[in-house]
Amino acid sequence: MSFTVFLGNLPIWVTADDIKQWLAAEDLVADSVKVIRNHETQESKGFAFIEAPTADEMQAIIRRFDRAPLEDKVLRANPAQPSKGVAVVKTTGPASAGRPEQQRTNGTTSGATATRPPAERRGGGARKREQEPKSAFATELAKVL
Repeated sequence: MSFTVFLGNLPIWVTADDIKQWLAAEDLVADSVKVIRNHETQESKGFAFIEAPTADEMQAIIRRFDRAPLEDKVLRANPAQPSKGVAVVKTTGPASAGRPEQQRTNGTTSGATATRPPAERRGGGARKREQEPKSAFATELAKVL
């Protein structure tokens, strides 16, 4: 089981080493610290994830850092939520009745539970979409390339 703390509202200058030093100063233990950065600029996005070894240690980190002042900011610390793309299970049947991705019929949504024919699900309809420009910007970009 993972005991991960989300630490948010950090100033952009904060590094993983800074957080490790803060934890050590408070006698708190972390297995790892990851400051999330912009892939292009490598600038901090203002939040980090701290892996704690136990649930008690996770709670201690949260108690210490949640609403703690740092410069002109107030830090936020709470249990991390799983990312949206992880462990997404698509179901069929009554539980999925309100989900449009399960109710598509030839490109439209309806109350029926019929789905697209297998050929369209495999990408037959995707070829049409690839030929159509997605936006005015995409059209201009295609002309240049």
